[in-house]
Amino acid sequence: MEARTSRAAPAADGNLLDVQDLRITYPTRTGTIEVVRGVTFSLGRERLGIVGESGSGKSQTGRAIMGLTPPQAGIRARKLAFEGIDLLAAAPAQRRALRGKRIAMILQDPKYSLDPVMSIGRQIVETLRAHESVSKAEARERALDMLAAVQIRDPKRVFDLHPHEVSGGMGQRAMIAMMLIAGPELLIADEPTSALDVTVQLDVLAILDRLVAERGMGLIFISHDLRLVSSFCDRVVVMYAGKVVEELAASNLSRAEHPYTRGLLDCMPKIGADRHPLPVLERKPEWAA
Repeated sequence: MEARTSRAAPAADGNLLDVQDLRITYPTRTGTIEVVRGVTFSLGRERLGIVGESGSGKSQTGRAIMGLTPPQAGIRARKLAFEGIDLLAAAPAQRRALRGKRIAMILQDPKYSLDPVMSIGRQIVETLRAHESVSKAEARERALDMLAAVQIRDPKRVFDLHPHEVSGGMGQRAMIAMMLIAGPELLIADEPTSALDVTVQLDVLAILDRLVAERGMGLIFISHDLRLVSSFCDRVVVMYAGKVVEELAASNLSRAEHPYTRGLLDCMPKIGADRHPLPVLERKPEWAA
């Protein structure tokens, strides 16, 4: 895939998002467990990939930024700020105003993210009117324009359909439209293509790439697919056991130094190479220290 376009690196003082020493804990029967351990990164108007296996803490990091962690979760950070706004100190009303308007999140599977009893168009209109004072007629027109922007061929027909009446790819496009309708500055995409066919994945990534470039947004792309992230993002953060083990430019991923990243790269199949069976990643206890 060749979706990535060159983009100047963001200025250090022009970050949309600053995350420093983020820690997330959950209570269990045997005590407190720390699922995110000292995660630090910054984001400008660029595409940052967060990659790691299931349980590495990447989705928990995205949900903490959005303010969507369960009430029992404990969240601490030296800094968690969006354009100068302290997200940990912000009042609940301020977080709700940010969520969906200035910061949006695309979840993994539209089957579980879209309301099954509401039409797709009504859900998009509701999202827009929650953040902007617009008439129903104007909201409908903007929703139709947004559906067209995510390459849905017949927006008027899809507007009136319910989620179960569309394919997975179209449902994901509708979800993207709903998250972008209010014009967010930061978009968090949590495995947005994991439930889609490969050809549909490329379509969805091309849509995200174009919209991010046109709107000048920052994008956090969460995935377990190292090859996909390397081809789509500008920078890559690799997480293991709740912490960042490596951060590097996507173009330099093949020159990664951490043994976990090297192991992930080595486990991927290579065209023309006789590698049967594929290597198995051998985890070392010190990686999780």
